[in-house]
Amino acid sequence: MTRFWENKTLTEMTLREWESLCDGCGQCCLHKLVNEETADVFYTHVACRLLDTDTARCQRYDTRSEEVSDCLDVRNMTASELAWMPRSCAYRRLSEGKALPQWHPLLSGDPQSVLSAGVSVANRTISEDDADLDNLEADIIEWVAT
Repeated sequence: MTRFWENKTLTEMTLREWESLCDGCGQCCLHKLVNEETADVFYTHVACRLLDTDTARCQRYDTRSEEVSDCLDVRNMTASELAWMPRSCAYRRLSEGKALPQWHPLLSGDPQSVLSAGVSVANRTISEDDADLDNLEADIIEWVAT
């Protein structure tokens, strides 16, 4: 079986191949804080208002960029910007020359493997509509898999 992600760069992939790399964990939809001095990224359990907190899926994926001005367009991110993505993110891992994790649905054949591996944010977040966005430091989490 040919594994396209092992033979193509991210820029060489078709849109279908690119989209299939996303494991659907929802981590990129979490609000993040960055330490300006160290560039360390801290994740919170506060999610974008478009994220379904039960499934960790975007409720309006096709129009997300128009509805949320700072929605991440991973396809247009540079390698240094991809460093802001979770360590488990396929796009980040491939840009860093790393393999996909064994639980990734492209390897496991099971979209639920993301849940089993503890990587998904499903049922672990709150919507930004219900959070105090001025006090995100209180919402920093450490459970995001790496």
